[in-house]
Amino acid sequence: MPIDTGLFRASLVTKGRITKQSHSVALRGVKYNEKIYFSRHKPDSDWFKNAITNSEVVIKYNDSLYSGFAKIVTDENLNQKISQLKYPGEKRAEEKRVAIEITLHEQ
Repeated sequence: MPIDTGLFRASLVTKGRITKQSHSVALRGVKYNEKIYFSRHKPDSDWFKNAITNSEVVIKYNDSLYSGFAKIVTDENLNQKISQLKYPGEKRAEEKRVAIEITLHEQ
């Protein structure tokens, strides 16, 4: 897998639910068990809604593009693990969050 670190900064590119235009946002991501995760407090952001509606996404990382499929994480234990990895040693690692899991296409 091209992203070789547990915690990283990248841009997530989604397709707009209404406009169908590309939408890019800089996020803190987590690589765990060969999958990529992005999370937030509530599922109310455009990037989150876009990724759930149109699962084909692109990650911009270190001047490279990686495409994959996103799906919502429904396992609460996994959501908690992602928060702990995303915010190591921070109080907010204990907060309830929602996450998407991205499976990258084979390169």
